[in-house]
Amino acid sequence: MKRVYIIGIVFLASMILYSCSEELDIAPPNKITDEQIKELLASGDEEKILLVMGSMANTMPTLMNGSALSGAGTADPRYRTTQGMNFMRSLEGNDIVFGDKNLSIFGADEYYLRDFTSTAVDKNSYYWHSSWNIITTANKMLNFLDDETVGDNASLKKFKAWGLVARAYSYNYLMDNYQDAYLQGGDSKLGIMLYDFYSPTQDYKPRSSAKDTYDFIKNDLTNAITLLDEAKVGYTVDTLGDIDMAVTKFLFARVALATGDWPAVISNCDDILENYPDLMGEDVYGGTKNVGTATDPVIRPETNGFLFNEINPEVILGWPVGQALTAHNGWTNPFGEGNGSIGYARIDNRLYEKIDDADYRKNCFMETAFGDYTYPTSGEIRYIPAYTNLKFAATHGIGTDDKKNVGTVTCYYMRSSEVLLMKAEAQAQAGSEGAAKETLNILLAARTKAGETTLTCDNYASMSGLTALQMVQLQSRIELWGEDGREFFNNKRWGIAVDRSNSATHVDKGTLSVTDMTLQIPEEEMLYNPLCEQN
Repeated sequence: MKRVYIIGIVFLASMILYSCSEELDIAPPNKITDEQIKELLASGDEEKILLVMGSMANTMPTLMNGSALSGAGTADPRYRTTQGMNFMRSLEGNDIVFGDKNLSIFGADEYYLRDFTSTAVDKNSYYWHSSWNIITTANKMLNFLDDETVGDNASLKKFKAWGLVARAYSYNYLMDNYQDAYLQGGDSKLGIMLYDFYSPTQDYKPRSSAKDTYDFIKNDLTNAITLLDEAKVGYTVDTLGDIDMAVTKFLFARVALATGDWPAVISNCDDILENYPDLMGEDVYGGTKNVGTATDPVIRPETNGFLFNEINPEVILGWPVGQALTAHNGWTNPFGEGNGSIGYARIDNRLYEKIDDADYRKNCFMETAFGDYTYPTSGEIRYIPAYTNLKFAATHGIGTDDKKNVGTVTCYYMRSSEVLLMKAEAQAQAGSEGAAKETLNILLAARTKAGETTLTCDNYASMSGLTALQMVQLQSRIELWGEDGREFFNNKRWGIAVDRSNSATHVDKGTLSVTDMTLQIPEEEMLYNPLCEQN
């Protein structure tokens, strides 16, 4: 675990408590001890509890949205945000084409499948540093929230649940990146060193087994679900930026999927879907609604469910304008200013051709080139090529008529379409092919163009002859295209290599084996922690 974060966390906690000391009537005000904090938390005084713990607790949900650490390397600045790191993962797959010519801009190394896994490369360590920052921050708060202190206080139960979920989220992210997939041989390999409390002087630990690491993650999530239930925090559908039951069970389903716990996947997904029954419709799916002209489009983000959470009933975790990170939109919106207007995010023709003609998701990609587009700030004219996405497209920002403000959007990290896909996969993996197809049919019906015969697993042209699992894999690629690095992590989990050799659109025709998707432990950890073993 990186010691560099400890100083920052102590400083943060001390500043929070210093600002509260006079209101808490503690003397001397600059010397609040851990014991005094625990006494205040155990006092039952809700105002003091919220004053002491509220600031720390409220950082837990935002850790999933916040920026990754700066100064942890010299790589592409996109690595400094959660969205940016996952977009880099999206470039390391089959389905996203980065531009239409040889590029040397940010993201080119990832797209060309150059080294991103070795110990010293700066494209590796950000995943490690950002995850440990969250774990250490969560543990700092959880230190104060032992069972005796929490007692029957609903606020403290909720806060403890938030800390456990944040910690579980980060441990799972470390496993996603730093070990082979559990069902692809990773079950017999090492996991991550497990720290369940914070201390600036604690000894380093060796890596636990992969099984013990996932058991630790599941235990955190199980306890979080119990605490949220006891605190009467359910499915806060109208509050997207908090850690509620849906966020916790979504993460549990994702972890259970990674470890082959199919009943747990199905159970958690069913609970979520009961509370998120509606899917996006054709009218808000992507930036396909142009109210301008063919050469001077006006595509409002307020009509794109991927950019405006208020019209997207699927969003489980997301943030509004002002809190939302916009790195992903900046690099996927073809009408956005800056780098996004150079490295166009395009779809591989091989996947595009598998999208049924009656499936309106096909409209989210330009079958022919848009042609020249004038970018409003620079006035530069650039050519937007065929297969560029409209999924994340907008010519304006939310609430503005000035094209120069393009990029003012919301963001999301979890949505119910992925819940349907996780459930269908678990059903297929468990041998219930009929049930898996029934679940997929819910998604396909919602993605059928108006006026067309409702799509099903049986009439979707490119799914003829596929197993139920293969159907899920295809529909996951289509539905989650460009989102959260899901293709990369799914490929790794399914054992699917990258092979662009027969693509007509890919500039790079390279390959990447599944074993080459696992990162080495960064050299800083190997240097500072003598107990750490390399993959």
